[in-house]
Amino acid sequence: MLHRRLGTAAAVETLSLAALLTNLATAHLPWIASALGPVHGFCYLVVIALAWQPPAPSRVRALSLVPAVGGLLVLRAQRRRAAAVPA
Repeated sequence: MLHRRLGTAAAVETLSLAALLTNLATAHLPWIASALGPVHGFCYLVVIALAWQPPAPSRVRALSLVPAVGGLLVLRAQRRRAAAVPA
């Protein structure tokens, strides 16, 4: 369940940043930035909060602090860690 929530938050964080940067590079409509900026910031904080849940190691927790792709890096690190542990 935690992976699903983290994956959703990471995807929304990354997609909202892509939309913000696209808006900045093209039309630069203020209402888009006003709507998506808080969404991006909230998802960034959710990714950090979810990554700091136990039993995440310190390295994985630190990855969550990377802006824009931190959640995706945490998911990748957790998948690699789960694959390395024998069943």
